[in-house]
Amino acid sequence: QVQLVESGGGLVQPGGSLRLSCAASGNIFSNSVINWHRQAPGKQRDMVAAITTFGGTNYADSVKGRFTISRDGAKKTVYLQMNNLKPEDTAVYYCSADSSETDRIWGQGTQVTVSS
Repeated sequence: QVQLVESGGGLVQPGGSLRLSCAASGNIFSNSVINWHRQAPGKQRDMVAAITTFGGTNYADSVKGRFTISRDGAKKTVYLQMNNLKPEDTAVYYCSADSSETDRIWGQGTQVTVSS
């Protein structure tokens, strides 16, 4: 069974940085597009960044230039480096995996709070 486990969330001051990790178990990692999403209280879940199996990336306009997504195939892990964090980045961050072999798989989420 494939699982995704996020880590790295926490409390950070505005302007600070965090690196989130999404670790995958199972065999679909190498064939999956991995996405990061976030959901703030009372708001819909929005995609933040995505990375293809070949390393192509895509970002929401709100995070371009501040967030960087990367993947390490050997570790079956995708990272989201978040710099210059703003209070509006506060949310629960989720990763998901899309492949042709299964329906979208979600992680359990990790809380990011940006506050002074």
